[in-house]
Amino acid sequence: MIGKSARLALGATVLLAGTSLASAQDITFWTLNFSSQASNDAMLKIADDFMAANPGVNVEIVTRGVDDHKTALRVAAGSDRGPDIFFSWAGLGLGGEYINAGLSKPLDDYYAEYGWDEELVPAAASFSKIYEGGRHGVPFTFKGEALYYNKALFEQAGITEEPTNYEELVAAAEKLKAAGIPAITFGGTVNWHLMRLMDVILEAKCGAEKHDQLSNMEISWATEPCAAESFAELDTWSKNYILSPFMGIDNAQSFNLFVAGRAAMMLEGDWLVQQLAEAGDLETYGIFPFPTGTGRLYGFAEYNYISSKSQNPDIAAKFLDYFISTEVQQAVLGSFSTTSINKNVEYADLRPLDQEWVDIFNEYEEVYMNGDQAFPLDVTTEYFRVINEVASGNLAPADAGTTLQTFIDNRS
Repeated sequence: MIGKSARLALGATVLLAGTSLASAQDITFWTLNFSSQASNDAMLKIADDFMAANPGVNVEIVTRGVDDHKTALRVAAGSDRGPDIFFSWAGLGLGGEYINAGLSKPLDDYYAEYGWDEELVPAAASFSKIYEGGRHGVPFTFKGEALYYNKALFEQAGITEEPTNYEELVAAAEKLKAAGIPAITFGGTVNWHLMRLMDVILEAKCGAEKHDQLSNMEISWATEPCAAESFAELDTWSKNYILSPFMGIDNAQSFNLFVAGRAAMMLEGDWLVQQLAEAGDLETYGIFPFPTGTGRLYGFAEYNYISSKSQNPDIAAKFLDYFISTEVQQAVLGSFSTTSINKNVEYADLRPLDQEWVDIFNEYEEVYMNGDQAFPLDVTTEYFRVINEVASGNLAPADAGTTLQTFIDNRS
């Protein structure tokens, strides 16, 4: 069995040489270099344990940052080489890009062979069914996103209760501003970070039905009043409540500023609990869902897909079956996400913030997705651009909806 360091070094070789080094028992897995070291360690242990249980099989883990990972997948989609398994997000946007490009192998037969629907949380597995031509991908995580806040900064600003509606949240932001405390922090160099704020404002201002219609491009961004109102709200937050300057920093720098007490809130996922634990004292922080009034939770799924380029799809499927199994998911509970995608996992001895997330997941039955997973890729790119232009003061909020709709109308 190849050791951890050798496996990572060989992963770098695979990056250059594609699948030419692969044998009948080799699989390569392209995934992210996760912010939490516990996540990276858990991934390597799963691969080690799988190899120990399957003598002769070798699993190579190749990790990259988010943007480099996306670039590598786009290159693979246009070539005859690629990984056996790759990480991506679920939804018609990010994951759908690679499915539409033919990089993902339909997995209907494997779902039936391994009985994956009997193992998986139904909400998490539902994303595999949204594509034409078969089921794609296997859940890696199912994540919720909410507002983390610094308890001491809230107290300093005179905020005694967590906001329960959007108006109360804005009032809290005003109190923080009056106390000289930036209400929230974002990293503007990564488009998807600030996008979260626009997504939740849309949910609050448009309601669930109209938000879905806008995301599905069924109604016009140019003429729907709540779209214009939402862009105006984004402008207000950018000018008054976001720690500045934010367009020149990334999400990691934004996190460091939050931990340093430079801003009161972050709009992040349940994965942040582990990052906060590694950075300091979890007692410093609380969480509450962004108060939209729709009864839906902001969240998304991450998936692992079997590549259409794979020379060993059966081994890849066997690895994914092992990955999502109750035993493995129980062992790594908390390493990738607060809750597991395996419905048979049991929870005990949770940290308080982890328990809050379990309570949140138990409370919400409906989810609305991040914009970059709801839109096709080309519309996502324009959505990012319009949001950034409004936040930078280069595009009037009143013109933003028309700008986005004009792009949608002129798509080829």
